[in-house]
Parts: sequence; C-alpha cells; structure tokens
Amino acid sequence: MTNDSDSNLNPEQAGSAGWKQIVLEYQKPSTGRALWQIINTLGPLALIWYFMYLALPVSLWLVLPLAALAGAFLVRTFIIFHDCGHGSFFKSGRANSLVGFVTGLLTFTPFYQWRWDHAIHHATSGHLDKRGTGDVWTMTVQEYLESSRWKRFAYQLARNPFVLFVIAPVAVLMFKQRFPSPGANKRERESVHVMNLAILVQAIVLSAVFGIVPYLLIQLTAMMVAGGAGFWLFYVQHQFEGVYWEREEDWDYATAALQGSSFYKLPKVLQWFTGNIGYHHIHHLSAKIPNYNLERCHKAHLMFESVKPITLTSSLQSLKFRLWDEGNKKLVSYQHLKELRRKRQAQTSSSNA
Repeated sequence: MTNDSDSNLNPEQAGSAGWKQIVLEYQKPSTGRALWQIINTLGPLALIWYFMYLALPVSLWLVLPLAALAGAFLVRTFIIFHDCGHGSFFKSGRANSLVGFVTGLLTFTPFYQWRWDHAIHHATSGHLDKRGTGDVWTMTVQEYLESSRWKRFAYQLARNPFVLFVIAPVAVLMFKQRFPSPGANKRERESVHVMNLAILVQAIVLSAVFGIVPYLLIQLTAMMVAGGAGFWLFYVQHQFEGVYWEREEDWDYATAALQGSSFYKLPKVLQWFTGNIGYHHIHHLSAKIPNYNLERCHKAHLMFESVKPITLTSSLQSLKFRLWDEGNKKLVSYQHLKELRRKRQAQTSSSNA
C-alpha cells in the first residue's frame, strides 16, 4: 500500500474529486511496458502460427490444439486493441491507432467503429434507461412479463449459454462486425470497409500458405476460443450478484464503475492471458488507465478494498442470472418468475375466498 494521504480514502470519502485524483497517476502510459506487452503477446502468436505451419504436413490434429492456444493469445491481443481504442496504451494517438489497426486485424475487429460503440458502453454501463449498445441484452422482470411470446423466446435464446458463448462470439467477430453500425459516421463506416479488405487479403495469403480448408479450421478454432473467452469475461464483468443498475435519476458514474463492474480475481496465468481486465471496476472508473497499470491502481488504495472479488468458481453462479428485478435491485433467474406467479395466484385465490 502507498503511504500518501489518498491511500486513506474510503468509498464514502472519495467523492468525484477524490477518485479522480487517485487514478490520475496510473493514467500515464509507459512506452516500455506497452512495447514489451506487444512483444510477449504478438511474438508468441506468430511463433504458434509458424509451428502450425510445420505441424500441418504431419497431422491436422497437431494443429488444432495450437490453434486453440493461438485463441488464448488473441484474448490478450484484444486487450491491447481495447486499450488502443481508449487511447491509453501509448501516449501517442498515432501509435494507438496503428497498433489498434494491426491488433484489430488479428481479432477481426474494425478499430474506429468498435471504439465508438465501446465509448457508449462506458458512458451508459449500469444505466437502465440507456441499455442496448455494447452490452449483454438484459430485460427487467416487468419488461419480460409484458413482452410478446416471440420476444420472450428470442430473449431466452439470446441468453442461452451455448448461444451466448459459442455461437454469438463467432457470429459477431466473423459476420456482424463486417457491417457498419446504424448511425455510425463516415470514419466509423470506412474503418469497417478498410478492415474487411485487410481481412480478405490476410485470408488469401494464409490460405495460400496453409490451404483454404486448414486455414478456415485454424481461424475458426482460434476465434471460437478467443470469442468464447471474451464474451464470458464481458458477461461476468457486468452480470454478477450485487451488480449495480439504476434509472436516470439515481444513476451515478463512479458507483456504476465500482459496483456495476466486477473485480474478477483470476489465477495469475489467466490474469496474464486476459491482460488484467479482471480489474474491471478500475477500468470503468478510468478507461485511461492502461491494462498494465490496473492491478497497481487496485492495490495502491484502501478505497478499492471494499470491492468484493469474484473468483473463477463463484463466477459460474452468474449463469443463473437472466433478468433484472427493479423492485429488489438484483439479477434473478427464470425460477424467480415461477415463484412470482405462484405468489400472485395465491393472492388471487385468497382474495376470491
């Protein structure tokens, strides 16, 4: 723990000026740290592709496990892309854009469009009146009950774990991101078209090296691993017991960051592959903190000790959450609806008696 006066702040004392002062020193990018992270991420990723090239003549079954490992490195690659999108990875905006494009190419994600969508997510996280951009589709209990049968079916399908963590990641990375978002301006639209062209060139070159079918199998395997892990991380970061959601009149940015974004305490190996993004409460408090400073910021000040961590085991409980109960201010399962209906039926029977 640091010995400066700010380290004695607790959440109640740390008002707007307080937390802004706390995070300020960790918002400074380090060129050395950034370059080393690129080397230890993209370097091994390139080696894995080379090993897959060597292994392919022997057996495709030797290649696919390496493709899965490449997917794990793509998760870390995406965190670099993510930081570049926030302008936090390098001091230079040009360097962030350049590295953001390269890492976006590797993860099939257009830089400027994603940056625009993700900025909206940060500005509206935990805001019940501004759901719908860059978040997991979450309905309130009342909204669900008042929806049509078709909409409830679509919602249940979208929240199904297999759809959410297997089908949706591939659909988003491979297909949805090939089209500009509605309302995107010229630069965002152009970023999609340029990225599509770059992905096509990359696919042609790698298909010439590996063969079309092996390349597609490798790319699909890597994307399934990276996308599934990425969607799971995002889900757990905003769908957990005790999460914060409020309407316009009660919504607060700092509270939404510290209580609406989880502290996902992962084993060190997984923390490395996920680029410290488990410290998501710190990231939402200040998106200008690069991932290599998130853990240091969390450990440096007492005000963050009140943030209850979620472990790898306890995070599995998030799978049961389906709807937001506004009355009780918590996420609930579909079982909650059955109990609610039983109570209403009992009250109706009691009134009629």
